[in-house]
Amino acid sequence: MSSGSTRAGLVQADAHPVGTLMSVNVGAPRDVAWHGRTVYTGVFKDPVSGPRHVGRLNIDGDGQGDLAGHGGEQRAVFVYQIDSYRYWERELGRSDFVHGQFGENFTVEGLGDDAVCIGDRYRIGTAVFEVTQPRVTCYRVGLRMNDPRIPALLVSHHRPGFYFRVLEEGYVEAGNEIVKLVSGAEQMTVAEADALLYLPGHTRQQLLRALRIPAFSPGWQSSFRALLDSGPGSGNAGLATASPPPAWRGFRQLTATAITRESDSVISIRLEDPHGAPLPTARPGQYITVRVQPDQRQRSLLRNYSLSGPPDAGYYRISVKREHYGAASGYFHSGLAVGDRLDVAAARGTFLLDRTESPVLLISAGVGATPVLAMLEALAEAHSEREIWWLHGARNGREHVFAAEARALTATLPNVRSHVFYSLPGPEDRAGRDFDHTGRLSASLLAELAPPRDAEAYLCGPSPFMDEISAGLVVLGIDASRIHSELFGPAPGLTPGIDAVPGRTPHPPAGQAGDGPMVEFVRSDLAVPWSSDYASLLELAEACDVPVRWACRTGVCHTCETTLIAGDLRYSPDPVESPAEGSALICCSRPGDAVLLDL
Repeated sequence: MSSGSTRAGLVQADAHPVGTLMSVNVGAPRDVAWHGRTVYTGVFKDPVSGPRHVGRLNIDGDGQGDLAGHGGEQRAVFVYQIDSYRYWERELGRSDFVHGQFGENFTVEGLGDDAVCIGDRYRIGTAVFEVTQPRVTCYRVGLRMNDPRIPALLVSHHRPGFYFRVLEEGYVEAGNEIVKLVSGAEQMTVAEADALLYLPGHTRQQLLRALRIPAFSPGWQSSFRALLDSGPGSGNAGLATASPPPAWRGFRQLTATAITRESDSVISIRLEDPHGAPLPTARPGQYITVRVQPDQRQRSLLRNYSLSGPPDAGYYRISVKREHYGAASGYFHSGLAVGDRLDVAAARGTFLLDRTESPVLLISAGVGATPVLAMLEALAEAHSEREIWWLHGARNGREHVFAAEARALTATLPNVRSHVFYSLPGPEDRAGRDFDHTGRLSASLLAELAPPRDAEAYLCGPSPFMDEISAGLVVLGIDASRIHSELFGPAPGLTPGIDAVPGRTPHPPAGQAGDGPMVEFVRSDLAVPWSSDYASLLELAEACDVPVRWACRTGVCHTCETTLIAGDLRYSPDPVESPAEGSALICCSRPGDAVLLDL
């Protein structure tokens, strides 16, 4: 590609110097001590002299510790401006900055974030670059600066810096002129783009404008598309996939009006408003949280159960498998009676049936059929003409949940394929009547069925089953973004750059118990009193070995966004943008009263 070539929306610029490359900075990833942990990071960059080769992915001698968040073709070179150095020296009262201080590869004179636009192209030395996106906000720049506020300040002060991708490889060195070659489509500055994603005020006009810029990295395009499609109360959908706003806060009492046996080990419980009012419509795939107290001498138990009935029936139905030594499931199977009342939180969850016309794969094993059955109910109710695949695995007919119901639903759909697998058929089970295939539903058997590659896939069942099937779908050519799964237990943690440690069962924190409000981590089955020794709910969760997800730790990136089932929070610092209704940013919040978190 020649430096003067253009594509739709690009404007040829009169080639002229617009700045100077003051320093080229590189650094290989290394281990760094941080808050009692070890972080593997490439944020520490040092200036180098003489020419350096710039390749498609990196400058010679440079590297990134976390390739999920940094690096790659779209983020090959990070740029920061000396003007921002001077600004932060004044703002922070510091005079200790050196080139590479902000983790940048190029320290430049000129190219301000309020002047450079996404898609602008520049020649530096013998290499040609294109601007792809603003900085990815994470905690490591705060680590490098020895100031945890920095990730939030870079965003709120509109000085993030930006990434180049390399259009033509070549050599660069300090002192090179920076020559502008092409102006990007739509002329959206780096500062505008960063604010559009991270700050409140995502106007439809601006989002459509951003989506017309082909130079934006795929990740940012996806974020802007999610913001454009989001509804009120959904927070920043470009940064976090949040549950739709809950229909009510905390818990309300519902009456068990029917208890039905589905298999040898599973019962269904129908829940209704005690006064006969219809319950709010739930989205197919959502779950409710139920609070029970089987033994008055012990604290109440909290459990999440997927809704297994028609989403808009005016009542809710959950299906519970009897677990060995399961206190809650034992109560439902042996202690609950029709007419009893239960404390129930509103329907929540992000495992939601899409509203497109793409083929849909509903894949489950055992009691994992519950949320995908609700999806099948919704598709049947809508008389959907989508290509629908119902794939379910069970041990045998005695353990096959919703067998008759699923058969009745699939019979009403015009474009459906049903494949039921029995791993150990019983003597009374008949192939062709009760099941279609002998054996466990596996990735290899799935491959033989050859499902469509453009399908949206929904998986629920034991974790090993979902891991195998998810990997198998990717091998078949289905994009990972189209594969959705629902976990029964705690979600895996995300702690970027932190050395992995063996998983531990969540536990109360070491030391003296706090005297503050009770904090309950529902999926981890743990309740501990809050202590002011912790700066945030995230720190408390980490002290308890509760799996958590985070990236910035300052209320910017929304990676830590978590469903707040009940309770109120106090934020310090205030997040850059508030989370969705019914959600919490645990990295910068503390409990105002007793809280229940879906962790």
